[in-house]
Amino acid sequence: LVVEDEPAMREMVAGNLREAGYEVREAGDATSAWKTLRASRVDLVLLDWMLPGASGFEFLRRLRREGDRSERELPVILVTARAEEPDRIRGLDAGADDYVVKPFSLR
Repeated sequence: LVVEDEPAMREMVAGNLREAGYEVREAGDATSAWKTLRASRVDLVLLDWMLPGASGFEFLRRLRREGDRSERELPVILVTARAEEPDRIRGLDAGADDYVVKPFSLR
């Protein structure tokens, strides 16, 4: 599940994953992501921190707190422009499994 509010970034990431053979779901905000997560099987979440409405950080905290067991254990990679060390620590402490700073290369 690629959760990204910028359509160009979401399409780039999702398109590359599809080319690599993955089935990809997409969401542009936390509310849509939660609905998608509940409606379909998801193995990984690539999550932007800065989303409209509820932030990706809030989505992650909700997932870890309110999700069922498989959702609480779902791997989540934060993909964000927030590059400062305190942000990285905050994201990982909230339950992210990894943290990727934008911009990044797909190579």
